[in-house]
Amino acid sequence: MFENVGQVTKKLSEEQYIATDEISTVVFLAQQLGKPLLVEGPAGVGKTELAKSYAKAAGLPLIRLQCYEGLDESKALYEWEYAKQMLYTQLLRDKLSQILQTTGTLTEAADRLGQEEDVFFSERFLLARPLLQAITSETRVVLLIDEIDRADAEFEAFLLEILSDFQVSVPELGTIEAKHRPVVFLTSNNTRELSEALKRRCLYLFVDYPNHESELNIVRMRVPEMSAELASQAVEMVQSLRGLDLKKNPSVSETIDWAKALVMLNADAIDESTLENTLTVLLKHESDVQKARRAMLRGGSHPTDGSGGRGRRGSGGRDNIGRRPWN
Repeated sequence: MFENVGQVTKKLSEEQYIATDEISTVVFLAQQLGKPLLVEGPAGVGKTELAKSYAKAAGLPLIRLQCYEGLDESKALYEWEYAKQMLYTQLLRDKLSQILQTTGTLTEAADRLGQEEDVFFSERFLLARPLLQAITSETRVVLLIDEIDRADAEFEAFLLEILSDFQVSVPELGTIEAKHRPVVFLTSNNTRELSEALKRRCLYLFVDYPNHESELNIVRMRVPEMSAELASQAVEMVQSLRGLDLKKNPSVSETIDWAKALVMLNADAIDESTLENTLTVLLKHESDVQKARRAMLRGGSHPTDGSGGRGRRGSGGRDNIGRRPWN
């Protein structure tokens, strides 16, 4: 585990994750306090990647629970392997006569059968899902509960016992306590408001789109073969696109994809033709593509006024894309 905030920053950087001072500090505090970390922010800003990078940097296995609408306890915690239970039923039927032959009374026979029935709901037939895997792991793990806002409020309430006491209740087996307290990351794209009860159990971190300098560092790290001038030009364009009122802003991962695409096309600069042909690497809705093209035709002054086109909350969705980079 990490001894200080600086070590968190250094180790995450070695895993190609550039963390701000705020990110490193909150991650370190969550580790030291033994509390889950709730990471909110727009889709594609590196929330999931933070948990993955932390696991690699700390040398811990990663167990991931991907949340979705309709996710229930059986898919997240455990379920019984009915196929194996049915096979055991067949074996028991074959041995039933032998079992009953060794009993003298009906009560004794019922007791013997009852002992066999207990095996049906034992650990040998228990199929552990991510939450139970994290609790029963023989070593400490990182548990990533990804996109918790996609799950129902009922499932969110179910998590409270686990996040409070790191134990789960299996009716047939009783309470199972964690052998090693997992390091827990929860991510949310903020598509719905999470409960206060869940938030109280977590430290909170909001990860926004990076500014120009941070995103440029990410591109230079992930696509080292890209020239410094082209990387700066690409990031400048992405930052400008985020200043538009788009249905979906380009994510950091899409910036990286676009940078790789430009390298594959042997682009020396982002001219009009290159941008036209590769714009859909960044934008995934036709309405956004058309809006970006209209903004490029209008041109205008460059928006890098210190905000970096980050598209933060309250930006009002500025409808400009700045001067065209081929001018």
